[in-house]
Amino acid sequence: MDIEPPSSSPERFKLYDELELLEFQDKFVIKSHQSPNHGFWINRLDGSINVFDDDGDTFSGSPLRTSTIYGVVGTIRLVVGTYAIVITSRKEVGSFLGFPVYRLMSMRLLACNEALRFSTAQEKKDETFFLTLLKVVESMPGLYYSYETDITLNLHRRSKLVEGWTSKPIWKQADPRFVWNKHLLEELIELKVDKFIVPIVQGSFQVAELKLKDSNATVTLFSRRCTRRLGTRMWRRGANLEGDSANFIETEQLLETEEFKFSFLQHGEEGQLSAAYAAEMQNQQNVRYVPFDFHHYCGSSNFDNLKILYDQISEDFEKQRYFLIDRQGNILEEQRGLVRVNCIDSLDRTNVTQCYLAQKSLNLQLQRIEALTSSECISMFEEEYGKFRILWADQGDEISLEYAGTHALKGDLVRYGKQTITGMIKDGMSALSRYYLNNFQDGIRQDALDLISGHYNVSRNVPSPFRSNNFEPLTYLPVASALIIGGLTATTFTLQQAGRNTQHYVSSVLCAGITAGVMAIVKANGRHFCSRPRLCGLL
Repeated sequence: MDIEPPSSSPERFKLYDELELLEFQDKFVIKSHQSPNHGFWINRLDGSINVFDDDGDTFSGSPLRTSTIYGVVGTIRLVVGTYAIVITSRKEVGSFLGFPVYRLMSMRLLACNEALRFSTAQEKKDETFFLTLLKVVESMPGLYYSYETDITLNLHRRSKLVEGWTSKPIWKQADPRFVWNKHLLEELIELKVDKFIVPIVQGSFQVAELKLKDSNATVTLFSRRCTRRLGTRMWRRGANLEGDSANFIETEQLLETEEFKFSFLQHGEEGQLSAAYAAEMQNQQNVRYVPFDFHHYCGSSNFDNLKILYDQISEDFEKQRYFLIDRQGNILEEQRGLVRVNCIDSLDRTNVTQCYLAQKSLNLQLQRIEALTSSECISMFEEEYGKFRILWADQGDEISLEYAGTHALKGDLVRYGKQTITGMIKDGMSALSRYYLNNFQDGIRQDALDLISGHYNVSRNVPSPFRSNNFEPLTYLPVASALIIGGLTATTFTLQQAGRNTQHYVSSVLCAGITAGVMAIVKANGRHFCSRPRLCGLL
């Protein structure tokens, strides 16, 4: 259910949920299935976009191809060409306050770059590299949207908005901090094709149905990732001069019953905390800073050891309460504060801690509506507690994939309340994968994020960010790796034969020398071999 406006309110704004894509030799045409006279077309030569007139446009000839798409992610102009990104498949994953929510499953680039053939060699090279970054964008996980409601605002903020706000275009309702494709939508917004403009949130959306004794309830876990300092684990850390933290995430846990809706908010981020930060927090009113050594207390032991942290903050935590409305939208309770969890290294331990606190809040909410007695808690109901833990574990995995490229570490602490042997092995594999991705992939991923979020704007009037006098790590690293592996293999083989004649012995020495030399070069130039961002560097 949503908070329904009065009957006299304007009609709720809805997006077109199915579009027709017609591909002509010289243009791409995108129009609504429901309203065929509404649409626009993109010139494949120069990327100019033209909106249909009031009676709809007619096009001569037959399209080369016709297909159904489910939305337009946006457009972006590179060195020469313009590229439209469209949604080619989707999956309904649940509902947010009664409105269907979809996960974006696949995208497609529509290239309008026929003018590329008139470009210089460097411009063609740059365009190719920027296209590589857009291909990275195509496979990004955790993208969600709705055709019928804005999903960027939490329940508390939605309840405070003025009457008639739902009649505005959804992009106008949205909180721009959490619109992943905000930069990509700018041209469509200028053209005022509001029913084609789909704000997308990156994060995690998980839903579970609970049955506690005679009560049915739906728990929705929605994490919204802020775009201000969006980045990878390796290349976005700490905070900038404006106070924006790396990978800031707002996590909302919703509990919905037939009569009530609860919302519990937490903030999580990756931010390096130090003694200086702790000292500064002492000077802030209404802020309490609580350091907690997760490794020392919970390391490879037990999730329940977070009780040590909870005991330190329980009085303040329970005073903060939660947000609560009844089925008519009347506000019965407001959340009076927030827990903001910062991890010095990554978001893994942030997720474990937030899950523990969310469980405490859920218990208070269920006791409030008498679904549980004051002496009962969700952990006493094994099947429902398992659903709750899986909800948070899946959320942790999805967020981790977005910023680190692997599933979350310490996921067993959330799923089972303790570390398992299988979980330790998975954590070890994920740690190795993270090491590889951080060093040899994350630079490209960071460039892709900076490009689509607008932190870097492509221009033909500035020097190429890819022109360098240094060697290219993506070109030389595979060669160096092959030489090292081949050299070690050849050295081992020739050593086995060395006793037979002098020639094999000399070959062994030569192979060993070449291998040692290549390894020395790689070690001496290790920073150059790493995949580093080239568009914005460290922000």
